[in-house]
Amino acid sequence: MKKQSPSSMAPDRPLLTVVLALLVLAGMVLLAVRPSGEDEGRSPEEPPRSAADEEEAPPPAVGDPDGLTVVDPAHVAGAGEAELSYDGAIPASVTYPVIPNAEPLSDFLERELGAEVRAFEAASPGAVSFEAEWSLTAAHGGLVGVRMTRVETDSEGPREGYTTYWYDTATAEHHPSTALIAGQRELERLNDLVRETAVTADGPPGAVDTAVLHPISSLYDSMGFNPAGDLVVEFDAGQVAPASAGRAYAVVDAPTAGELLSDLGARVRDAATVGVERFEIAAPPLADKDGQREGRPPGHLAAVDEGVDCSDPDTRCVALTYDDGPGGRTPELLDVLAEYDARATFFVTGYPVMEHPHTVRRAYAEGHEIANHTLDHPDLARMSPDAVRANLETVQALVYRETGYTMDLMRPPYGSTNETVAEVTADMGLAQILWSVDTNDWRDRKTPVVSSRAVEGASDGAIILMHDIHGTTIDATRSIVSELDARGYTMVTVSQLLGSTTPGEVYTTGTPDTPEGEPEETGENV
Repeated sequence: MKKQSPSSMAPDRPLLTVVLALLVLAGMVLLAVRPSGEDEGRSPEEPPRSAADEEEAPPPAVGDPDGLTVVDPAHVAGAGEAELSYDGAIPASVTYPVIPNAEPLSDFLERELGAEVRAFEAASPGAVSFEAEWSLTAAHGGLVGVRMTRVETDSEGPREGYTTYWYDTATAEHHPSTALIAGQRELERLNDLVRETAVTADGPPGAVDTAVLHPISSLYDSMGFNPAGDLVVEFDAGQVAPASAGRAYAVVDAPTAGELLSDLGARVRDAATVGVERFEIAAPPLADKDGQREGRPPGHLAAVDEGVDCSDPDTRCVALTYDDGPGGRTPELLDVLAEYDARATFFVTGYPVMEHPHTVRRAYAEGHEIANHTLDHPDLARMSPDAVRANLETVQALVYRETGYTMDLMRPPYGSTNETVAEVTADMGLAQILWSVDTNDWRDRKTPVVSSRAVEGASDGAIILMHDIHGTTIDATRSIVSELDARGYTMVTVSQLLGSTTPGEVYTTGTPDTPEGEPEETGENV
């Protein structure tokens, strides 16, 4: 058979051959110019990957679903710790973090923890010891979260508690946990959610007493985020549930919590939910300040209603004051005051505060003023300066621990005061408040009599003295408040009535009255 020549082997469709050759050549060019391995496994719908996408993703945050995230201090450059120096009567073992270029944080923790130990010792007659240690719950994005775990031991045994602080490395501001929440209304909403979801570590369902939960700083002093970004609120043992039930806490899911957060809270969430491999504060803060946060964070309530001006001639203000409580029926009195949107000042005594701490919390949360009426109702004018101070300091500590509020008013029992009391109270930042109307409800325990004396004695600027430990006074409260309201009076706190006060000065109405010598005692049970 005759062989074909090379020219006879050419295809019959030369155009198709050219097209195929061009496609093969184009494919070879694309393979040559694309970096090896780029976009492998990418679907046609996916956008091209950027250089940032090629960076290694940060590690996940570490922590339990029902707890705050945890940062290993070894990942914070130069982190160390210091031990608190305490010279009180009880042993105290307290450590706190020291981080290079974050001196305002360490200074704040030293002051704050020292104050906590002193308050525990002052408020607890059976105080045995105080221990506290620290951990980090965030270190990212210019923020550091410090969680303190403390164990307070008194005559009833040890109890564990928690407080979490937040520090901005650029501004040197330190923030309480309530600063994560946008405002008081948002904290009230959070409180409602916590009432629905709070549980305990070791107790049965329902162990949390939801009635004692109030949107105040002392209860919401330890908040942060778990690795999923859910908001975690934790309470001290025994604070809102029996101590035997262990740590009480609530977890609010991330979407719901996100609606309640302040700008700081959103930053903290983003910082706490990122794992940390290395964190360094490269330079001291730029701000020339001591780290004090500006403004009043949620949960720290004012005794003054900015919507009321007692200096306005058209506004007639009167201050209802109650001594010696809280008593067993004080919650009924609070119900009546709430019904009429009236505020009062409660001059509380130390031992009743120990017996009814939840009532003090509620009164504070509902806008009433809490003031100091001594530990056990002594005649201060017959006591030494040290004894006067010790008696008042115990009540200061008790109320601070329950509410987070530092009182600036006091009432000397029996109205008995002198230069010694004036000097001590001036040093402690406490103004002395007496009264212009005495109902003598401690002596004449008749509801109509108490009501008549309060109402008929009322005048613009009056301070009316009563006692919420007497049932007849509680019974008289409704008619008193109702009649004063009908007569056009606005019932306000003493601080609202007086405006600014001077520590150590004596006030009976709207103007200070500095007595010469020892004033006359007006009643044996005042």
